[in-house]
This record gives sequence, C-alpha cells and structure tokens, in this order.
Amino acid sequence: MNEQWLTAYRQEIEEFSEKARAFDRGEISRKDYKGMSGGFGSYAQRDAGRHMLRLRLPGGRLTPERLRFLARVAGEYAIDPIKLTTCEAIQLHNLTPDLLPTLMEQAAGAAIITRGGGGDNPRNVMASPLTGVQPGEAFDVMPWAEAASDYLLSICRDIRMPRKLKVAFCNGVDDCVHATFRDMGFVAQPNGTFRLYIAGGLGNSHRMGVPVVESLLPRDVLYALRAMVDTFCAHGNYENRAKARTRYMQETLGPDGLRRAFLQNLTAAKDKGGLDLELAPRPVTKTGSGSLDDPRALAQKQPGLYAVAYHPIGGCLPKGKPAELEALLRDMPEAECRVAPDETLYILNLTAEEAARALAATADGAQTEFERSVACIGASICQQGVRDSQDALRRAVEAVRAAGLPDGALPRICISGCPSSCSAHQAAAIGFQGGVKPVPGGKPVPAFRLFLGGADALGRERFGEPAGFVREDQLPDLLVDLGRAAAGSGWAAWRAARPDELQAILAKYL
Repeated sequence: MNEQWLTAYRQEIEEFSEKARAFDRGEISRKDYKGMSGGFGSYAQRDAGRHMLRLRLPGGRLTPERLRFLARVAGEYAIDPIKLTTCEAIQLHNLTPDLLPTLMEQAAGAAIITRGGGGDNPRNVMASPLTGVQPGEAFDVMPWAEAASDYLLSICRDIRMPRKLKVAFCNGVDDCVHATFRDMGFVAQPNGTFRLYIAGGLGNSHRMGVPVVESLLPRDVLYALRAMVDTFCAHGNYENRAKARTRYMQETLGPDGLRRAFLQNLTAAKDKGGLDLELAPRPVTKTGSGSLDDPRALAQKQPGLYAVAYHPIGGCLPKGKPAELEALLRDMPEAECRVAPDETLYILNLTAEEAARALAATADGAQTEFERSVACIGASICQQGVRDSQDALRRAVEAVRAAGLPDGALPRICISGCPSSCSAHQAAAIGFQGGVKPVPGGKPVPAFRLFLGGADALGRERFGEPAGFVREDQLPDLLVDLGRAAAGSGWAAWRAARPDELQAILAKYL
C-alpha cells in the first residue's frame, strides 16, 4: 500500500485504540463493538476481556519479513494460541485491548495489514498455496492475488458493502481455496486466462458459484473486482443481514440475471479504464540439489527443489514454533512459508538437504490424512461458537490413535463450531457443524450435525449431504467405528462398496 494510505491507516489505528479501551471499560456494548472492530480484523472473544487479531496474508504468503514479525511478537508478548485460518490468514488470540494497536502498528511495518480482516469488508484474498511451484499448474496466480488485495484495500474506505467479499485465485490444479464457490473465484486456465465464478459461498445457504466469464484476461482482473463490488452494492441486501451476502443475489436476480448485471458492470468499468494490470510471476532463481523421498516433502516444478508440508493439529501453532521456523529459514535463500486453507503451513523452495532439516523441525505435526483434519477456533474462544471444535478434534485424534487405525482408514474431516462454516465442513468427505440434538422428553444435548460426501477437488466439487446429529461425547466413537470398518480398503473405496454397512454404523449414533 502507498504511504498516503498507510498514514490514514495509522490514524485509524489510534481511533480504534480508543474504542477498544472504551469497550473494555464497559462503555460500548458487545454488539456495537463487534460492528466496528471487525473492520480492523479484531473481535472480542467469548471472554470479553480478551481479543483476537487477524493478520491478512494475501495468497497466504508468510514471507521471511512477516515470519520475523510473528516470531518476535509471539515471544515478546507470550501470544497463545496462534491459529492458522481457512482463509489463509493468521489469528493471534487472548490479547489485551492495550496490545491490539501495538500489534497492528508493528504488523504494518512488516507489510501485514489487519484492515478489512473482519466485518462488512473484502476479506483476505486467497491463492492456491503452492502456486508458482506446483507441477501441472496453468500459471502462477500469486501476482494477481496480491494486486487484488491491494486494490480492495484501497477502496474499502470508500464503499459500504452489504457484507464481506471473499476472493480466491486457483492455479488450475489445487482448488483448496474453493474458487468455484467463493464470492469471486478466478480459476487459471492453460491458455493464460481466468475462468471467473461469482456469488458462491458456504454457511447455512451454501451455493456453488455462477460462471460468468469463460476467458478473462489477467490484465482485466481489477475491472472484474470493480464490477463485482458495483453489482453487490446495487443488488445486495442491505435490509436483512442474514441475506446480505453475494450468494443471495442468485435468488433475487436468478443466475442469468446476475450474469447480465455483472457483465454490464464489467463493460462499464472497462470503459472507464485506469485499472489495467501488467504483471508477471516472480521466477524462482534458486538452484535445486539432491533428492528426497518423504510424503511431506513435495517435489516442486523447479528441479531439485521441495516444499515441506507442516500441519499442526487443529491449525494451532505450538508455543515457540514461529521462532523455531524463523531461525530454521534464516540461512535458506528464497525459502518462504505459505498458509493453506486446510491449516497446513508449507515451506517452499528448499533443497533436499534443507527439506530434510525442515521435516525434522516439523515432526510434531500431523502424521496421517485424518490428523490433517480442519477445525475452527471453537466456542471456548469464539463468541459465535456453539461447540468447541478444537476440543472435539483433539479427542477424535486421541481416540483414532488409541484404536491403532491405519492411515487412509478415515479421510480428513472438517469441524465447524457453528453454522458459519469456518472449516468448510460442507465441502468435506466428513464434516461436522456444532449444534444440539433433541432428546425425546428431555433437554437437548450438545451435538454436531454430520455431513457426508462433500468434495473440493477442481472439477469434482460437491456439497455433502446432512445425515443427522451425533452427540458431542459420541463423536470420537463414531469415527473409530467408521475407521475400523474402512481400514481394510480405505475410506473412499469402503464407502462406495459398503453403503449398507455405513448406514448401519450411523444408525447407532444418529
């Protein structure tokens, strides 16, 4: 961002600081504070004396500069937990009100902006986490993701969005960013253009995106963003917050009407001009060396270079891990970290020897596909939460380990603590949404709603079907029973071949 924008941002931080202190003194209601703090990437937690701060990382890039900042403040202020998010951002939790402006100011010095991290603002712009290094990708989409982020931040003060705007760039191979069902999704194609989807989203009324442009030239990306903002501001619902998201325009306008409105605004934006992009991916100049065979070491398209995958259980970094990673990467030229939407942290551009060191430093992470499951921060911290998704995942992992289930017996699961779908549970093979289960003649008990059969692979996207509610205390047992049944053939093959056995197990719990 330019200096003029940053100067205004620093002034906003001072103003926000006064509001945070007023809330702490009880002079501002929780509802009113939430309405203004979200725009700065911060929310009060369930314990109103503690706060969260969300660090925007366009494309999930945790550069060496950003990692140094994270390592320093995590140690200096004893921040815990530090949560990798499904929007490729990082959340700092259990912060005092006085610490918020300090961290926001210091983050800006490390090219991290918190503005627009929450509230009715365009959110962190996402990109395929391995873009630029992944074999088979159409092209590296990172430059356009970063340009989109800068543009949206530059206009966020000048527009009043109905609610949110989530934008994702897919490299044509890995759509873990869910470009086909975001508010805006740009999917790279081999011909050098983007296929553009709009008005998708999760939550209670989840929708696949509407394809609106088959071959969008990369230089026109900002015009598409402008057109979407104009379409949303003209047709988004300002009266009913529950329906103030882009996906509801599919209801009010219909897919064809939405497509027409967007294309009209796209033409108008291009006629106005001034937003052309001339970008090129940054080349990786590092020379690879050596070879390595490890399931967490992924060969890059650059010969002899590797990316190492590290998935802390539940997406929460262990204490001291940022400092450990920063020290590790200090003597590794061109190495950087990327936050992925499945809460994996990738370390890119490593020689075989460097990758071996990174593997050793991250051996405390997930070891199986199931352990790479996703969970939001949960009700113990989040004021919106209904169930403690982090605790549910920890107990499930412990139970599966104790049962000795082999890797592949269970797929990665996604657990959301409430209907907000922060884990994208509808797009998981097995997904859970926090709620309650009615008990005949008794009080409803804590439970999770089960979803089955979702997928987010590009070209095979589908939402899972709700199957019923499982009691919170029985969730680990359900997973162990499913895993034991599927252990011989693997989850996908077993589910396809034994639907009756699956239903019999589910009937014990639902």
